[in-house]
Amino acid sequence: MLDRPTYDPGFPGDEILIGGVWQRCADTLEVIDPSDGTPLAQIARGGAAEIDRAVAAARAALDGDWGRMSATERGRCLTRLGALVAGEVDRLAEMEARDVGKPLSQARADALALARYLEFYGGAADKVMGETIPYQSGYTVYTLREPHGVTGHIVPWNYPMQIIGRSVGAALAMGNACVLKPAEDACLTALAFARLAEAAGLPPGALNVVTGLGAEAGAALSDHPGVDHLSFTGSVPVGAEVQATAARHITPVTLELGGKSPQIVFADADLDAALPFLVKGGVQNAGQTCSAAARILVQTDVFDAVADRMAEAYRALTVGPALSDPAVGPLISPKQKARVSAMLAQAEPDQILATGHLLPEAPEGGCYVLPHLLGGIAADHPLAQQEIFGPVQILMRFETEQEAIALANGTEFGLVAGIWTRDGARQMRMPKRLRAGQVFVNTYGAGGGVELPFGGVGKSGHGREKGFEALFGFSQLKTVATHHG
Repeated sequence: MLDRPTYDPGFPGDEILIGGVWQRCADTLEVIDPSDGTPLAQIARGGAAEIDRAVAAARAALDGDWGRMSATERGRCLTRLGALVAGEVDRLAEMEARDVGKPLSQARADALALARYLEFYGGAADKVMGETIPYQSGYTVYTLREPHGVTGHIVPWNYPMQIIGRSVGAALAMGNACVLKPAEDACLTALAFARLAEAAGLPPGALNVVTGLGAEAGAALSDHPGVDHLSFTGSVPVGAEVQATAARHITPVTLELGGKSPQIVFADADLDAALPFLVKGGVQNAGQTCSAAARILVQTDVFDAVADRMAEAYRALTVGPALSDPAVGPLISPKQKARVSAMLAQAEPDQILATGHLLPEAPEGGCYVLPHLLGGIAADHPLAQQEIFGPVQILMRFETEQEAIALANGTEFGLVAGIWTRDGARQMRMPKRLRAGQVFVNTYGAGGGVELPFGGVGKSGHGREKGFEALFGFSQLKTVATHHG
């Protein structure tokens, strides 16, 4: 269990875990609290040498106690870990809020989701089965699901706990040994998770955590010949680099990248039900969500009503320090604040329909950007095409269902889409025509949906995590054919 307050800068964030041993590196990196810009902690600056040792430790675990565990034993270990996480939800939430600037209630929801992922994959570990295949006379043929071996996990800063749960949780359930490289801007809950994993009885080397810069530790992990599978969540440019690097070793990669997801509101929609989902889908986690509803497509008959109601909701949005639990917290870093601000500068003043407001207690050193609701943006404008990754939503008008589909599919991304309509035929017809990995009808996000396979098409990536499907992604199929005369 954690033995120090999660808000204590003395928390041992300057150590990495390799082969069951916590150890320091020669250099460290400073962690900044985005709510006020002050130093929060130090993390170790691991690099290629540490990654190499972590991969070796993972390989040794596969040949040792972890590799000898039955699926049932692995599941029980993950279930214990989930219970430990559940017991530390409040402390993990506070750590995450300070580390990444996420409002406290949203950070708490992420900690609960991590516990649920572990519960789900703990229960699923011994439920992955092969098949028998009818074949020629004299043969018995069957398939086995086996782990890849050593899996690498490069996790971003926006949802570290959730993404650890969906990728590391599933990989461990299938019997892989993991090397986790968290984003340098969000390492504290990853390190806390590793300590809880030890307390749950995870054998040494089954989980290794190396903190450091993406260009150093992350690049070394994606280029390591001893890694059998990579999971990467992050930006399109970095994802392309990771895939190209891994290709040199023919290492399979699951990529979950960006999005420019639409919610489509038809004239017959229940606007009272839709409104909270329309707004929250764009501003949750300050819009730093790959599946954020960045575009709200509204049929002309109800466009003005939706615009008015969303503008009213935006003006009520509070922006402030994470621990005060505002509607919107700071962005992760000054770099991200500058990027989002530069993109917002492309909007004309009359295209800004509404903004949120900054709380008086928000420190000047925080990375705050007000939520912006925009209108009158052309479909081919960079603001309507590029991922902003900030609390910005664009209202767009359509006349017909066909036009809505063309607008929704009119970017290089294809991660999530939402549809709001009472028309039953349209509810069945539209999802098949939308270019997206997930489609929600009369809802959006479905509360995180641990059980729901997640991933995209186009530049949103490929492969699927979450749900039972992730267990297939973190395993490989072996066919066994026996001739017995």
